[in-house]
Amino acid sequence: MPPSRLSTACIRRLQLSCRVPHNRQFHATSFLRDSTRLSETEVARARTYCADLVRTYDGPSHVLQTFVPEHSRDAYLAIRAFNIDIARVADTTSSPIVGMRRMQFWRDTVAKSLAGTPPKEPVAILIAKAGEDLSRRSGGKSKLSKNWFNRIINTRAQYLGNPPYPTLQSLETYAENTYSTMLYLTLSSLPQASITTDHIASHIGKAMGIVAVLRGIPLVAFPPARPLGTSNSFTELSGPTQGAVLLPLDVMADSNVREEDVFRQGAAAPGLRDAVFTVATRANDHLITAREMISKLRSDGTLGHEFEHQNDGEHEYNAQQLSTGSATQLAEVEKAFGTFMPSIATQSWLDKLEKVDFDIFHASLRTPDWSLPWKAYWAYNRRKI
Repeated sequence: MPPSRLSTACIRRLQLSCRVPHNRQFHATSFLRDSTRLSETEVARARTYCADLVRTYDGPSHVLQTFVPEHSRDAYLAIRAFNIDIARVADTTSSPIVGMRRMQFWRDTVAKSLAGTPPKEPVAILIAKAGEDLSRRSGGKSKLSKNWFNRIINTRAQYLGNPPYPTLQSLETYAENTYSTMLYLTLSSLPQASITTDHIASHIGKAMGIVAVLRGIPLVAFPPARPLGTSNSFTELSGPTQGAVLLPLDVMADSNVREEDVFRQGAAAPGLRDAVFTVATRANDHLITAREMISKLRSDGTLGHEFEHQNDGEHEYNAQQLSTGSATQLAEVEKAFGTFMPSIATQSWLDKLEKVDFDIFHASLRTPDWSLPWKAYWAYNRRKI
């Protein structure tokens, strides 16, 4: 059903959720040697697996997939399932060494998937299918970038052991290289190569990444102990149980937050709420900037400032793409608007954080936002983020 024709019944269905059975198995080491086409059964099973993975570990993305064009839905699910698997490497491996091996597995898997020979692993199969569909729809002119996938992998690999972010700027860089890059991949699946929409997506992705780190602070600070000799361990080590407070060190210093105080006192640690407020404000600023850019484009025909990542990575634009008029830019924003919808979920969580006075340990911050489908539907219809 097209996003513009969402019904009340559809919105209600979006609010339903189910969990992936813990015993689901869908992994093997053999490869698909038939380079012509994946079987419909393999693709259907991979699609179901990825959809369940996203529903379980990334509820907002499960809800917001409705606003992405149907022809890009496989790419959307594959990219987000890939992001979940990469993000969970630190939690599902016994040591950083094992984690790095897993990251290399994903580099190899992405390369094989985009070459049309994915291993029989569900995320790999759906990446391959999405890449095949994109090539067909674009007449071979567009593709999913291996470099964007690798940027996400390499950035996650740098933070396997939960090293601190030295500055708030370094946290923004992490968010740009993970969540903004995930949005770039999604835009390319439409397909779209636009400096305008990439610029907007960059700010939204930075907000998403900063919020993801804030949301993870309680779990990272107080990680659950792992049993010895777990099935995914190569050794008898249970993995690290010492927590970390993943707030930027410069922000913690400015707010006089000490890590040991957080471990002892939790939410009551002196200065903690001030530090959380500072980081959350930066995320909120990126959302405000994205909104103002769209508003300014509609009113003045300009975004207001240049794209700071224009020459980074895969951000290469031809002369025509760099000189598009305001009418073309507005059309590009309209085409990409479903990709911007994570801004609604991100803003909603920041609003909840403000309501609990920036108590990052408050239980309400870990509950699903059942109003998200309605907020997203309202925002999409009015083209407001």
